[in-house]
Amino acid sequence: MAVLDYYLTPLSPWVHLAGRRPADLAARHGLTLRYLPVDPAALFAQTGGLMLSERHESRKAYRLQELRRQSAKLGVPLNLHPRHFPTNPAPAAYAIIAAQDSGAEGGDIHTLVTGLSRACWEEERDVADDGVIRGCLTAAGFDPGLAFSGMLQGAETYQRNLARAVEAGVFGFPFFIVGEEKFWGQDRIDDLARHLDAAA
Repeated sequence: MAVLDYYLTPLSPWVHLAGRRPADLAARHGLTLRYLPVDPAALFAQTGGLMLSERHESRKAYRLQELRRQSAKLGVPLNLHPRHFPTNPAPAAYAIIAAQDSGAEGGDIHTLVTGLSRACWEEERDVADDGVIRGCLTAAGFDPGLAFSGMLQGAETYQRNLARAVEAGVFGFPFFIVGEEKFWGQDRIDDLARHLDAAA
């Protein structure tokens, strides 16, 4: 089965706005959707990007306008100034990695990813907090113990994902790759859909 690689960080508001659309698109085209969480600070440092705190004020202001517009356009609630942002994305990323690798029957990795992003951007919860992560794992049908048991493996995979992302030409989130085609941003999901439709 062909694979759609989805590079993300659970802390990205753009990943939150993407929602389940990547999962629905992959299902429609019979693709395996592979979630690849990446450390944003490390990725930006290696690809010429800047963390939000380092950006010019005009870029910060435009980001807020665009988030507001896209939230309204998509009908996806989004708090522009969530209480727990920024925070450490690694624990949530490790949970995504562990859940995806667990092969647990009844677990829904798509629900976990959207649940973690919703926790930050809608529900004012800290996705670096163990209780929040365990709750999201449980809600998605996974063993909440993965928050602990998958930590070492998750940390190792997190580093491999970074190297893989840089090699693949990834520089932001969300970032999708299918075959040789690359699509950056939740606002390119429609373009990804058109590409897949044409290739079908």
